[in-house]
Order: sequence, then structure tokens, then C-alpha cells
Amino acid sequence: MATAQQPLTISITENAAKHVSEFMAAKGMAKGVLRVAVKGGGCSGLTYALDITEHSRDEDKVIEQNGITLSVERKSYVFLAGTVLDYSGGLNGKGFVFNNPNAKKACGCGTSFSV
Repeated sequence: MATAQQPLTISITENAAKHVSEFMAAKGMAKGVLRVAVKGGGCSGLTYALDITEHSRDEDKVIEQNGITLSVERKSYVFLAGTVLDYSGGLNGKGFVFNNPNAKKACGCGTSFSV
């Protein structure tokens, strides 16, 4: 029985894109790049890393969506394929949320995962 393959892209919701734009404006950046990576660590083994920079790196996979340029480290891309980056606000909001179909286990706070 064949399993459904995850899309080979990463998406950012309009809500998350709006918040990224607000953070860029707060840093005085008219245009920037949201750099996304996966690092070793966290209680589940891998953790997400976000950074706002002025440029992507040559070796990064670049995706443009909802007015935001996402720059993903190539070595992290395999862990993030199919992921939707969202933003959860409000009283119990967590901030940026990674809806990652590759994660087999995640910690309670949602910042680390394992595959």
C-alpha cells in the first residue's frame, strides 16, 4: 500500500506572514528574509530555529509566499518538507507554530520534535 508523499515545500500562512512583516518593521527592515532551520536539541531531539536576516545564503532553499521570503537551510529542508508555519496569538497563544507532518513526536511546548 503506497503512502501519501508530503509536498516538497514549506508554507507560511497569511497570519504568520503578517507577524513576520511586523517583526521586520520593528527591526527597521523594509525587506528581509525569514530564515528557518532545524537544530539538534530540545527535549524531543530536534528544535526549530527562526531568524530574520537581510539575505538568504547561497546554499539555502528559497520560497516566496504571502509576501515573505523563507530561506531554509538545505540540511534542514528534509525535516521540514510539507510543514505549514502559522502564528497563534491571544491569551494562550504560543507565537509561531510549526505544523510539521514529518514530526513523529513533539514536546508539549511545540518547539522540539523527533522524526
